[in-house]
Amino acid sequence: MNAPVAPLRPEPRPGILDIAPYVPGKAGVPGAVQPVKLSANENLLGASPKAIDAFRAVADQMALYPDGRGALLRQAVVERYGLEPERIILGCGTDEVFAMLSQAFLRVGDNIVQGEFGFGAYAIAARANEAEVRYAKEKDYRLDVDALLEAVDARTRLVFVANPANPTGTVLPASEIARLHAGLPPQVILVLDGAYAEFCVDPTFDDGMDLAREAANVVVTHTFSKIHGLASLRIGWAYAPREVAEAVERIRLPFNTSIPAQAAAVAALGDLEFQARSLEHVETWRPWLLQQLSGLGLNVVPSAANFLLIGFPKSPGRRASDAEAYLAKRGLIVRGVASYGLPDHLRITIGLEAHNRAVVEALAEFMRPGSDVRT
Repeated sequence: MNAPVAPLRPEPRPGILDIAPYVPGKAGVPGAVQPVKLSANENLLGASPKAIDAFRAVADQMALYPDGRGALLRQAVVERYGLEPERIILGCGTDEVFAMLSQAFLRVGDNIVQGEFGFGAYAIAARANEAEVRYAKEKDYRLDVDALLEAVDARTRLVFVANPANPTGTVLPASEIARLHAGLPPQVILVLDGAYAEFCVDPTFDDGMDLAREAANVVVTHTFSKIHGLASLRIGWAYAPREVAEAVERIRLPFNTSIPAQAAAVAALGDLEFQARSLEHVETWRPWLLQQLSGLGLNVVPSAANFLLIGFPKSPGRRASDAEAYLAKRGLIVRGVASYGLPDHLRITIGLEAHNRAVVEALAEFMRPGSDVRT
């Protein structure tokens, strides 16, 4: 029997090179002067002034390692939400939390389940651990509990649900989340990604924290990137069953959240006025944008987040890709979502008043019969 031939160069583990890298929203376009970035669902009001002050106050600590456990931030989260400190996971953004959960609980040949338009970070984390990704069909851009449950089998270990969802902005009521959880086997972890939860005012919505308090297989994640405006600092957290948190803690990289990020996050969490102002801004302009864009004949998906998903015609010259280029030439950077299986749609962040009006004006020109969209 012949011995296996050794490779001539280092090779990554199976499946790594098959992963499509995550492509973030564009930050600009060549030739555009001071472009308006509406592609990444950032908080266009900026960050809490208190968080900015806290960040500056620790500038002289750059030579120091941070508290690896993030004790002050952990305590701030505990006090704000009434949680147990040992069940908190801190991450370099919630993306790292998803990656750690996948590393800790997926074996080769296991699978995760997510919606067909689900956030790309879930699939990347699963495939990096040689696990299969199963996509459940959605109805009207909304997660379908029955389809999710149908995709679950004996090798399923994680089910990811963003609520509100990204990139669609749709929301599942608490009753459907409860039904989904009740239908899962006890060994399957339900991950409720609440990145946009703070923007949702639907009375039927719940971020799942109460469910997570009682269940042994529910993890709820939140980020400081969206309503708190700390996207550049990359910091998020999760509330998990004690056994899950302990497993993740064993593989968490040392010092994975920085001193400035921890300090700013503590301050941001306590700035209720900034959070209220950020929510009020989205509540004011989200319905206005939906109405205005729908009036142009575009298919706008009702959203519970700080962005809208807009469907465009399939006709040449009026497609989503044409609209994205047209807006970019006018300094308005939006998000094409073909990589999410939505080639006929664009995702647009709720901006400041001037941004929102500029988007509507530009798309009105773009959709006007007889207009030359090449200029």
